[in-house]
Amino acid sequence: MRLRSGVFAAGCLLVQALGVGLFLRGFFPVPVRSLPRREARGAPPAEPPQPGAGVTSNWTKIPSPLFKKVVIVLIDALRDDFVFGSKGKQFMPYTTELVEKGTCHSFIAEAKPPTVTMPRIKALMTGSIPGFIDVIMNLNSPALLEDNLIWQAKTAGKRIVFYGDDTWVKLFPKHFVEYDGTTSFFVSDYTEVDDNVTRHLDGVLKREDWDILILHYLGLDHIGHLTGPNSPLVGPKLYEMDNILKKIHTSLLSKERESSLPNLLIVCGDHGMSETGSHGGSSEEEVHTPLLFISSAFEKRNGPLKQPELVQQTDLAATLAIGLGLPISRNSVGNIILSVIEGKTMREQLRFLHLNGFQLSRLLQENMPTYEKGKSIKVIFLISSSILFLLCQQETLKLQFEVFRNKNTTHQYKPIGSQDPGFEHFKIAEKSHGNWIKLYLEGNNSEVLLNLGKKVLKQYLEALKILSSSLSKQVAQYDMYSMTVGTVIVLEVLLLLLLSMSKALSSRAEFEVPLSPPLFSLLFYLMCLMLCAVHVIVCTSAESLCYFCSISWLTAVGVMMLISALMCVILSAFGKMIENPKLPAKNPAVSSSSWSELDVLILAGTVGYAVSLGASSFIEEEHQTWYFLINTLCLALCQEICRHYFLVKECDLQLSTAVKQNFEDIEETTQYRKVDIPSCDSKLVKVTSSGEFLKGSEKWMGLASPLIILICCRLLRSLNQTGVQWAHRPDFGHWLTSSEHKAVLSLLAAVSLVMLFILVQRRCSLVSKIAMALGLLGVYSYRAAIGNVAFPWQQDSRDISKGIIEARFVYVFVLGIIFTGTKDLLKSQVISADCKTKSIGLWEVYSGLVLLAALLFRPHNLPVLVFCLLIQMIMTRCIWKPLKFDAAQITIMHYWFGQAFFYFQGNSNSIATVDISAGFVGLDNYVEIPAIFLTGFATYAGPLLWAIHLLCYLSSEVSSSDLENKHTIITDKVCSGHTTWNSAAMGHGCFCYALICSVPVTVYIILVTGLRYHLFIWSVFSPKLLYEGMRVFITAAVCMFFTAMDQNRSQKIHD
Repeated sequence: MRLRSGVFAAGCLLVQALGVGLFLRGFFPVPVRSLPRREARGAPPAEPPQPGAGVTSNWTKIPSPLFKKVVIVLIDALRDDFVFGSKGKQFMPYTTELVEKGTCHSFIAEAKPPTVTMPRIKALMTGSIPGFIDVIMNLNSPALLEDNLIWQAKTAGKRIVFYGDDTWVKLFPKHFVEYDGTTSFFVSDYTEVDDNVTRHLDGVLKREDWDILILHYLGLDHIGHLTGPNSPLVGPKLYEMDNILKKIHTSLLSKERESSLPNLLIVCGDHGMSETGSHGGSSEEEVHTPLLFISSAFEKRNGPLKQPELVQQTDLAATLAIGLGLPISRNSVGNIILSVIEGKTMREQLRFLHLNGFQLSRLLQENMPTYEKGKSIKVIFLISSSILFLLCQQETLKLQFEVFRNKNTTHQYKPIGSQDPGFEHFKIAEKSHGNWIKLYLEGNNSEVLLNLGKKVLKQYLEALKILSSSLSKQVAQYDMYSMTVGTVIVLEVLLLLLLSMSKALSSRAEFEVPLSPPLFSLLFYLMCLMLCAVHVIVCTSAESLCYFCSISWLTAVGVMMLISALMCVILSAFGKMIENPKLPAKNPAVSSSSWSELDVLILAGTVGYAVSLGASSFIEEEHQTWYFLINTLCLALCQEICRHYFLVKECDLQLSTAVKQNFEDIEETTQYRKVDIPSCDSKLVKVTSSGEFLKGSEKWMGLASPLIILICCRLLRSLNQTGVQWAHRPDFGHWLTSSEHKAVLSLLAAVSLVMLFILVQRRCSLVSKIAMALGLLGVYSYRAAIGNVAFPWQQDSRDISKGIIEARFVYVFVLGIIFTGTKDLLKSQVISADCKTKSIGLWEVYSGLVLLAALLFRPHNLPVLVFCLLIQMIMTRCIWKPLKFDAAQITIMHYWFGQAFFYFQGNSNSIATVDISAGFVGLDNYVEIPAIFLTGFATYAGPLLWAIHLLCYLSSEVSSSDLENKHTIITDKVCSGHTTWNSAAMGHGCFCYALICSVPVTVYIILVTGLRYHLFIWSVFSPKLLYEGMRVFITAAVCMFFTAMDQNRSQKIHD
């Protein structure tokens, strides 16, 4: 089958996207072993047995509740310093007084990444650590099927009322006797979303028909997404929350006069927020949240205020279960917080801790992958050793086998769960607990009983700590089968791209893909049968359900056939390479081409970046890698420009005179347009635009262009601090977004929008120019409406709106410009093959995307767009065209700058830097598909704009066929060898773009598989894996767009 390079690359990336999807599904499975609810509830264990004969304990039931009513106030994105810091003292005076002098136990709860709402609610209510894939499922939360506190409370007859984030309603359907959910994704609203919760308070606090009240406030989180934690809106919101807590606490205290049990108020956050106002990562500001237990059952605090103790967020589920008299959730890895139960008797405290330890030790045994295997291994060993025993003829061998068998069956196959240090500590504590119960039941009230009780208490706490730590390390069970299948597909695609590189970058940009011989070979069918056999064995013997085993057999067989076909094609291509070991030069158009310094830099940079992905520090600070690469690239370009303009050889000048004469003859008949022609070894083609044909000012402008680009990049680095190590340091963006510098930000935004219009409009039609100008004016109006910037005549006291009308006004012009460009593209592709019309259409589509990015970017990030367009214009006019770089080199430069601009925007490999607010610009309610698209585009705007600009550049460099034919005659005279048709440039660009994306994702998938038990796997490597997966899908879409624009058919070129 004969395919063009672009079509082949797009097809390969689609297959690789399939492999990446399979790998992600295996790497991010459903976390831990979730027992069905009907199996989760069982009889609680009795107190530990007492040694010897005598009186025995008959306490076998769950202890009675400690509190009558419980109110949980969850304030989304509540950081610990908002309560315990200066802002708490200033804006939450009532809460601060309770913490310092009231009946309150205060803690700092540590959340595990990902720090997004849905996984954190799961952690709070189940006590388990959700899987990292929940960061994606957060957009559409399914019902929670595993054992949890809400289900236990409902089963026990507790009446639960809920108001707030509708994620709770989705996770716990039909669990609440009354509820009112509000959407959590419409981040532009931070007032009504809380008012809809508070309006129910007065009525529900007066009633007695509920046992648990849950309130989830979202306003603070939305303010953080919009304006950050230092916004002037944060203070009033905290004051509002403080008044709500005062109202609830006062009401609960008044109800206690009529009840024998006290009430409990819990104040917590699901996660914090970073310095940019987002969350999802693992920084201290994101994982540390306050946790307050407020009840009259606690003693008032005396003495100086101490630093709040650090606990785990998962500890709340176990503590609250004991407080409500409920069983601890089967999958909970949390510990009971001792301060909450320290007011109870010693026997009750020990009983609570024993229940917690028993639950953790049982969960550890169930989740140890080798625990159940120990028994089967032991049986297999006994059978095999018995067979060998019968085969042995000599008595000495029989004796040796007998000793060997007895030794191993006695010591080697002890269940792994019982070997865990926490389990051993628990058994010791349980034994000591039995001794204490014996003394207690015998009526011993001496100091010996008290001291032994304290000792047992410490033993239990130590055992619980170790058990919880062991379980926390087993966040999820990897689906290795799905991961392996995905890795094989991704690796096969990369090998196929590498083996096809020489032919794909040939002058024709098309080649024969050997499909028929491999697909009809015996090897293909043998591989299919072997893989299907492996699939059957794995799926019928796997102890845990694999995702790849759950799909239909027809689909699985199709994937096996795909893997077999790819392997056969790879072997066929490799065989032909061995048969014909003579490899083509870097570009077949030139017979004696050699690698330049720029080519070596590109290769070294690509390989070095791929290798750096194995280090967590390089992933956290990946922006430094790309900043270094583009700075080095600029220096290499400066060397190329100096060589081009100032180091021209005399023989080259003589040859260039003849070339110039030939070009002048062509220009008499048609206007000459520069085309994509690779360099000859003697650089004769480059000489045609050398110093003899350029003015002196253009030489110096070309020499200055890399320095100007370096200055632009240095300014952009100062705009947004990103990464981990230095993300907390102040940057120019933080300075601009502070309220006292609003005038400076307004001026900068206005200047940036004017510059955007000047840089974009140069190639647009008149209608698009007008639409662009009105659209950019609408962008400023939108930012002024929501309070980011201000018009000169605008008063500071003006009410801030959501800017819905202004944003939709801009969307109209965005769609209009893109529609105009699409019309030109269809006209050039369907009606007439007009390269000029297609070039204009692509540029107008590009202009529409620039306008959309300007709307979604925060005002202080608008200079990023300006510098993006400025650098593209400089490199086009002063570097790419004069120096005649080929399509492959230009493609890789676009990719590098696209990656750098991803980080110039303020992004990182942490999910916390994703600007969620961009997905709700112009929306008055949550609409899933537009919100996901806008958020994704705003996040990857830098790489996308550079990719579309690459397409615009390559398309504009394709000239008419007549000019190509005339130019071919000239180049044949100047360079002995083949020539490259300009229609091949698009295919070359698409192929190189696919290859440069495929290399790092393949290497990273292999590395992350080997590092899956690394300490930072969930905080560093997993978010990066999600980013790499998303980049593959976006690159596949870009390559498909490349292919759609590359409709020129291959033409026969004589060797």
